[in-house]
Amino acid sequence: QVQLVESGGNSVQAGSSLKLSCVASGRTFSSYVMGWFRQAPGKEREFVANINGRGSIRYYSNSVKGRFTISRDNSKNTVYLQMNSLKPEDTAIYYCAAGVVCGEPDDCNYWGQGTQVTVSS
Repeated sequence: QVQLVESGGNSVQAGSSLKLSCVASGRTFSSYVMGWFRQAPGKEREFVANINGRGSIRYYSNSVKGRFTISRDNSKNTVYLQMNSLKPEDTAIYYCAAGVVCGEPDDCNYWGQGTQVTVSS
């Protein structure tokens, strides 16, 4: 079993920046697609961004494109989500996930516990 631990969530004002980290256990980290998802109260979990094993291909949801950047450091078994120009609608619990595809919630095999991001206006 792969263990994922997120960190970096906080409460910030609109327009601020925040960087989330996710550290993974296991010896096959570089073979997994890593993804970030988020879920607000009363809403379904939604895709935010993902990145392939080599870090050469990245995808973003339309709502975060141009503001968020996903990256990974395989030497540290870590994936990051740099969030800029944060908006109140970005408020959610952010989850790190891993899998062969991991482009939607049902595609991901492993999940972290989540980290809360709150953006006030």
